[in-house]
Amino acid sequence: MTSLTQLSQAIHDAPRWHQPEQFQNSDEIKIIPQDHAALGAIVYGLDARKAQSGETIYKLKQALAQHLVLIFKQQTLDDLQYLAFATYFGAIFRPSADTPVLASQQENGVPPDVVPVSNAVGQGDYTGHGELTPHADHQWTPLPSFGSLLYAIELPKDGGKTSWINTIKAYDALDEETKAEIDQLQLITYNPFVRRQKTKDLNESNGYGESPLYRFKDQPILSHAYPHPLVRIHPESGRKALWLNTHTEVELVNYDDQAGSALIAKLRAHIQKPEFRYEHDWQIGDVVFWDNQATLHSRQPFPADQRRLLKRISLAGSRPF
Repeated sequence: MTSLTQLSQAIHDAPRWHQPEQFQNSDEIKIIPQDHAALGAIVYGLDARKAQSGETIYKLKQALAQHLVLIFKQQTLDDLQYLAFATYFGAIFRPSADTPVLASQQENGVPPDVVPVSNAVGQGDYTGHGELTPHADHQWTPLPSFGSLLYAIELPKDGGKTSWINTIKAYDALDEETKAEIDQLQLITYNPFVRRQKTKDLNESNGYGESPLYRFKDQPILSHAYPHPLVRIHPESGRKALWLNTHTEVELVNYDDQAGSALIAKLRAHIQKPEFRYEHDWQIGDVVFWDNQATLHSRQPFPADQRRLLKRISLAGSRPF
């Protein structure tokens, strides 16, 4: 079954409003912001297997724009049910074949709709068991994903927690001089998967391989370059976000090498301050939905002999502005 067929089947099989027993009562759903957290809200009472009303989806979209991370508890989903729920919020992210991302398939260059973020299932595993440093998914593509959902199926006893960083709060906390300096800058984030393919230097424990933090003009360009704003505007809230990951190779456009490298290092240190961060302690059945336009996420390492299986769906986005 191809990805397209799987998605079509999910929509075909999705519950309909004319089946009362499969319809979610929107009055049952409560959205509770996390206490003393930089971002995130827990959604209680929602069953993602059911048909959802326009009122519910609108409420959830508003909550996502406000809180940036939504946590749905105690879900029990197969892949088709998971896809049907995710596509209430947008189309599935499908990059072009010449822009590799996590889980891009050899035959067509496109990732599956549902990606196993796992060390547990054998063929088709992705990301291994090591640390994943703070990043925004697909930041190096021309049209980065707007958001992703991650569904916990198997969890290790030790480690493996995921953290999110609120890059709106990180931007807001900058001094006015720095804001004025960076507001109109363009940033290229180079594709780490192209570097992996060309250098054959993959570190299996973290899924990314080694990479320089900044590209100087005398260094080779290994991938297509898509400049995006260093400070992007959230398309729904209108708020500014500092859109920069912490470890992928980047370059400021039309900027001095030494000054650019120093500025990026300064901003990366700022982003990682604990006051912008929320750490999620996973439970089986959690579905976490995050806004990829104004957050970074990372993962703690966990023992290689402990199984971890989560499934990710990414949703299509637009050109950052």
